[in-house]
Amino acid sequence: MRIIKERTLSDYCKLNKYKQATEPLKAWVYEVKYSVWNSANELKSKYGNASIISAKRVVFNIKGNDYRLIVDIEYKLKIVFIVWFGTHEEYDKIDAKKISYEN
Repeated sequence: MRIIKERTLSDYCKLNKYKQATEPLKAWVYEVKYSVWNSANELKSKYGNASIISAKRVVFNIKGNDYRLIVDIEYKLKIVFIVWFGTHEEYDKIDAKKISYEN
């Protein structure tokens, strides 16, 4: 899979409040780059804790659920778009279905 806006994740990790997510995010990026998913069901079989929000929107738990990562996935094109990243507490204040890349 190809990750769009991967650099956004490394920029987040430079901020103090997200530093503890650095290694878990690197591991997530590595795993995703070497994965191939054709559907949400295939993704869910590998990441049982991932939340499938819609046909293309998925929420991953990062660092044991301390952080949340929202992505949109184009399964046919094998592309993962980074939509949002933050702490679990920050996640509770947003609508994962409606948040967009601009936020």
